[in-house]
Amino acid sequence: MEQAMALAQAIMTSLLDADLSGSELARDFEKSMGFFWQASHQQIYQELRKLAAKGWLNKREVNQSGKPNKIVYGLTLAGRESLAEWVYGPTRVQPTKDELLLKLYNLNEDNVEHIVGEITARREEVMKRLYLYEAVRRRHYDDPASLPVRHKGVYLALESGIHQGEQFLAWCDEALSLLASVEKRKA
Repeated sequence: MEQAMALAQAIMTSLLDADLSGSELARDFEKSMGFFWQASHQQIYQELRKLAAKGWLNKREVNQSGKPNKIVYGLTLAGRESLAEWVYGPTRVQPTKDELLLKLYNLNEDNVEHIVGEITARREEVMKRLYLYEAVRRRHYDDPASLPVRHKGVYLALESGIHQGEQFLAWCDEALSLLASVEKRKA
């Protein structure tokens, strides 16, 4: 239930500034909130239908020339009120599920090389994400003090992602250094 509720609020937050179709929402979601909240296109479409049924979203059909019509969703007053009420509620942190950390509990001389490869690959993924975060920060949030209030919140979420990524890179470097000594002994 918590997953569905947070997804509902993530979708409604994505619709604060503009009405969007399901595909536009999924694309924008991947470029913003998708950095810290994962949802498949199917989950997004299911949640859109539920939110519309609750009266928190309206939907309208938009004609497109040469393409099928699209359904565009927007926040209703009831949706905005629900979202505002949710902001004042308690915040829940989702527990981390990371197979890499579980694999570390199974580290031994036989699999250390493989684990080092996984840590290296994860480090590269985080580096790519940090590069993207930095590009977004430079492009849209270069002067945080002059941002409108809501965009300051987006900036702070982006900064959190940057700090977490930098912290994870430092952990990767520490882990790789420690495991290099195991690999040397093995050789």
